[in-house]
Amino acid sequence: MRDHSNSGQMLLKTVLQRIFSIRRITRQDQQLLMSTLLSKEGLDEDERKQITRVFDGLSSGFIKVVD
Repeated sequence: MRDHSNSGQMLLKTVLQRIFSIRRITRQDQQLLMSTLLSKEGLDEDERKQITRVFDGLSSGFIKVVD
């Protein structure tokens, strides 16, 4: 179970880094972030802040949604 959590955290970190570096998010990325945020498992304060930054970026137009 712990390995699954660690791999999920690595995936989340990788996705967040990519989103911020290219300022684009796919629908799949968006679904991953939503489900991660809602799961409340293994999410630390920094990860929550990063996810909030993504959604703020989406609402302000800083991050674009691509398919």
